[in-house]
Amino acid sequence: MAHHRSRRTPGSTAPALDPARTALLVMDHQPAILAFVPEGEDRNALLGGVEGAVVDVRANGGTIAYVRVGFTGTDWDAIPASNKSFAPLARHRVMHHEAPAAAIHERLAPQDSDIVVRKTRYGGMSTTDLDQQLRERGITTLVVSGISTSGAVLSTVIDAADGDYRLHVLADGVADPDTEVHDVLLHHVFPSRAHIIDTTELRDIARHCGAPVSLPSGRRRSAAIAVDERACVRPTTRGRRTATVRVGRDRRPTRTWQSPRKARRCPLSPAGATGTG
Repeated sequence: MAHHRSRRTPGSTAPALDPARTALLVMDHQPAILAFVPEGEDRNALLGGVEGAVVDVRANGGTIAYVRVGFTGTDWDAIPASNKSFAPLARHRVMHHEAPAAAIHERLAPQDSDIVVRKTRYGGMSTTDLDQQLRERGITTLVVSGISTSGAVLSTVIDAADGDYRLHVLADGVADPDTEVHDVLLHHVFPSRAHIIDTTELRDIARHCGAPVSLPSGRRRSAAIAVDERACVRPTTRGRRTATVRVGRDRRPTRTWQSPRKARRCPLSPAGATGTG
């Protein structure tokens, strides 16, 4: 069975994210569903990318929300014969919620502070309390990963967009057996509802825009870290200018000043932080 993952279009930009209001959705990364992704490099790349995204979002104060599919006997009995996708699963008693095949992959194991929900249809919200849990935590932005692009991801993106969430889809954090459908969704359907990014961009943003800078003695600690010329600054001003601290590869910070009108918000930084570029 064919499998395809894509990277985002170079040069595209996404709006700033506030980690305190952002959740990464990790959907259907379960052995029975991962079986549709070829073993070896493709599966390792998918799992490795999502694993890194989990680490980075969590480290910057974001929320991780896991969604998995699994059924009880009552769930199977409640699926009508008219449901073309799920009636066969009910008939053959597939994906029992306690079966190893329905567990979240061990590389993506949840922590106690994470959200974990169990669904009985494609979407992550339609048969769970995911939306309620997200709103109780003040989440307004979702970063979506999952399998498959045409199943869990499509259904969840549509539901979340209708719920007025700001959405980002990880192009290399989603996968689908049908390459044509996968490409149509990522390039022609999702962009009207979500920003398309990749795990590398998310990782870079998380590393560069969350941690406080350590300045030499006597210097003010008023800026966030900025590595390899990608800078994030907090609104520290002198007259009409804004301070920017850049930390180079030698880890030695240097301060520059510029007009605030050139500043833009830095993705995945706390609200109010800005970046220069």
